[in-house]
Amino acid sequence: MIKSLLKRESELAHAKKQLDILSNGIFKQGELPTFKAKISETNQFPLKAKKLEILQINVGYMCNQTCSHCHVDASPDRKEIMSKDTMLQCLEVIKNTGAHTLDLTGGAPEMNPHFRWFVDEASKAGIKDFIVRSNLTIITANKKYHDLPEFFKNHNVHVVSSMPHWTKGKTDKQRGDGVFDASLKALKMLNDVGYGMPDSNLKLDLVYNPSGAFLPGNQMAMEKDFKKALLDDFGIHFHNLFALTNLPISRFLDYLIASENYEDYMYALVEAFNPNAVSNVMCTNTLSVSWNGYLYDCDFNQMLELPVNNEVKHISEYNEKLLEGRDIVVSQHCYGCTAGAGSSCQGTVA
Repeated sequence: MIKSLLKRESELAHAKKQLDILSNGIFKQGELPTFKAKISETNQFPLKAKKLEILQINVGYMCNQTCSHCHVDASPDRKEIMSKDTMLQCLEVIKNTGAHTLDLTGGAPEMNPHFRWFVDEASKAGIKDFIVRSNLTIITANKKYHDLPEFFKNHNVHVVSSMPHWTKGKTDKQRGDGVFDASLKALKMLNDVGYGMPDSNLKLDLVYNPSGAFLPGNQMAMEKDFKKALLDDFGIHFHNLFALTNLPISRFLDYLIASENYEDYMYALVEAFNPNAVSNVMCTNTLSVSWNGYLYDCDFNQMLELPVNNEVKHISEYNEKLLEGRDIVVSQHCYGCTAGAGSSCQGTVA
């Protein structure tokens, strides 16, 4: 218990330190406009929550990988796992919410011991789009996960998976040695049961994050390149590619500071600011639920310990009417979601 409390205190201190860097950083006063000031210029502040469409639930930070860009600092030694009691509270909300999409994430969500039970129960709620964010390698990591493609198929799960590149070098550099080969094996297993195949209703989408301190390229062009390379070289099919900007938080912020790229990256985000992307950022129609049931406007705010600005703080207190129209909590990391064509868990937004 004492060790767990000390670890939690350390995580809170790290989140506070990162938020201080983002808020004050190395920039002189007025040198880098605050995100609040930037969206105020276009009369978009305060940013308001719209009708809830997506309920995103993080079922735990435990993962079989330790990716350099991971914004939730997931790894095999993380012990934060959503309990069955909290899942039951989530299920009550799922049954009564007007949201059309349920989005399960982690870590590797499949590593939660109650994951399959939760999917079984949640699938009965009639959600239109049921997403599981799988890192692919979990499917091949252990025999107990080898049947996941069939399990996903049986529940008509929409599989969204991270794939940094179609080459081994760039993928393994970001996600670890052997990840590329394991990811290809998992993609083939998913293809074998129908996922990602042309005209199949078993949705398989990939997510691309840049491997360094730069913004992603054009999503449509990158999707074309990914599809050609994966099909020509490995016979692999998928449906859509989502290009996500790396937000300056967690491991990626640590990397930016250590590599002395933080200042240039923040300038790049501000210079690429697109006011047209603001109204469609994910926090306006999404609610993020942490592994312990607390509510956030997005999972990026979750990692910075920035809870919703609302009297409703926990999934057990859920009240959709009270949460709708709330002011979204913003900080400097929000520039990442509004740069260029914008970025969300569902890809570009503008």
